[in-house]
Amino acid sequence: MWSLGVAAFVAFVAAIPQPLGIGAVLLEDASSAKGFLVEAVAVPTTRDITGFGGWRSFVTSETAA
Repeated sequence: MWSLGVAAFVAFVAAIPQPLGIGAVLLEDASSAKGFLVEAVAVPTTRDITGFGGWRSFVTSETAA
């Protein structure tokens, strides 16, 4: 997790390409935080990486393959 000031957050969000966005993400401890989301229109053509336990594990598995 990272913490950004308002101006940095606005600049960061403005640079995120569609179909990605920022929204509330439910965490394992049932709290929520802002995180990356993908618009529903993109879901049918994307790969579900939930089974990897997170982005870092997915990237590691891809580089090991």
